[in-house]
Amino acid sequence: MTLDRLNMTQTSSLILTDLRSLTAQALPIVDNVFDTAKSTLRAMVTDDGHISGALIEANQTAAHGVAWLATYTQALHQMQGWADRLVADGKFGEVEQLIHQIAFAEYLLQIAGGIQMNQGEVVRLQDMGLGADVAATLSTPAITALTQTGNTQAVRTRLVVLMQEQAANITVGASGLDEELEMIREQFRRFTLEKVEPFAHDWHLKDELIPMEIIEELAEMGVFGLTIPEEYGGFGLSKSSMCVVSEELSRGYIGVGSLGTRSEIAAELIICGGTEEQKHKWLPRLASAETLPTAVFTEPNVGSDLGALRTRAVKSGDDWQVTGNKTWITHAARTQVMTLLARTDPDTTNYRGLSMFLAEKTPGTDEAPFPTDGMTGGEIEVLGYRGMKEYELAFDGFKVKGENLLGGETGKGFKQLMQTFESARIQTAARAIGVAASALDVGMQYAIDRKQFGKALIEFPRVSGKLAMMAVEIMVARQLTYFSASEKDNDRRCDLEAGMAKLLGARVAWACADNALQIHGGNGFALEYKISRILCDARILNIFEGAAEIQAQVIARRLLD
Repeated sequence: MTLDRLNMTQTSSLILTDLRSLTAQALPIVDNVFDTAKSTLRAMVTDDGHISGALIEANQTAAHGVAWLATYTQALHQMQGWADRLVADGKFGEVEQLIHQIAFAEYLLQIAGGIQMNQGEVVRLQDMGLGADVAATLSTPAITALTQTGNTQAVRTRLVVLMQEQAANITVGASGLDEELEMIREQFRRFTLEKVEPFAHDWHLKDELIPMEIIEELAEMGVFGLTIPEEYGGFGLSKSSMCVVSEELSRGYIGVGSLGTRSEIAAELIICGGTEEQKHKWLPRLASAETLPTAVFTEPNVGSDLGALRTRAVKSGDDWQVTGNKTWITHAARTQVMTLLARTDPDTTNYRGLSMFLAEKTPGTDEAPFPTDGMTGGEIEVLGYRGMKEYELAFDGFKVKGENLLGGETGKGFKQLMQTFESARIQTAARAIGVAASALDVGMQYAIDRKQFGKALIEFPRVSGKLAMMAVEIMVARQLTYFSASEKDNDRRCDLEAGMAKLLGARVAWACADNALQIHGGNGFALEYKISRILCDARILNIFEGAAEIQAQVIARRLLD
């Protein structure tokens, strides 16, 4: 069922004016507010001319608020860039214009009145130490025009009308990427629709590992060697291509979309920190999926404080013996190599004594998941993100070949791991976009199919409004993620941008999943409906690869460098 068209003058008044002129005028004002907030925060946390970690912690709400304000500021800049590129390409149609004006209206209103860090926490300008005089600068004619008319009920309803008319399109609104990347998207969308979506919910309900046949097909499609240089057996494609692939696979099932993350992390570690011998040995195996890796970093009671890791590696002749415990290890059982972080200098209590190993192991079976001598493990039962399973591992004299010390040097492990965080967080942001898109897919279809009080749910403004905001925020998160990937592709430091993309993407994924479940009503709480899985899958995104609070802390600290 399609909504009746509403009067265009009621829904699209900003489209009849120069929308991009208004949004362009808003950006310098937002920049000034952000600069003022950053300066105010710097004054709060400076002691004797230096940034104080203790003062950042004492002023954590302000610090995290500035991180979110920075994220919103960058997101609006990327939306403006997206609109400008589409205009140049003749692709800035009504859908794109509506998305653009809603995004600016909503984010400007949140900046002025309170940024939604999550569903229970709002941070306001006053929490960042800013007064009414700063808030007043957000009342320019351009900003007022956007906030008063850019995101009305009628505007959201019109967007959903167009979303239904263009339901065959892969994305709601043009992505802004080039034709080659869109061809990659189409290829993986077709694969997902045929090989993943029809089976994902059953894998989740039965808590099954993703079938090896899927992994083999993904290997043939080049997923595991996507960004590995050609000289080492990969395709040498961009991080932007990795985003598109991760997004579309995660749209089918986050477990499938996350398979490539293991190889991405392992390959990045080896490319950045490995010897030439290690690169030539391991990278071709990772690219072909002959070798499946798992990341073994986290320990019980340690979480994000990696400098406090206690698992130790002791030299034994030319080799090493590892003893200790690890937890939250994804896809641990049937992999062949672990990127294992352990302490090689027992006299240290911080990150300086850590080293990274490429620790070989024998893949397990259901009956014997960890057959290699010196290691045992058990499954951690989880709500979602189930396709690879999570494990606790224990090492007791586990042997690692001397040649498998990454880079051939001890004490470099933490630095080597830090070099992977940009790519890992960009990839996680892309997965979040995919999960959010899947929530929009099922939420919209249910709203069209479900009838109440004589009409489809999508006819009710509160329902269509939810769908419209899902589509808008997915595009905002998408553009921020693509920007961070582009920065990485151009060899520019992008830990800040990648962190922002991950921070926003994770929140958007959860909001989309929660709203889609609300549209389902009681049925959304039933395990048989896909949205119950999507909600569980979305929840982890605010935790792994840096919990939202840690991510905001890192962004704030980086802004003050």
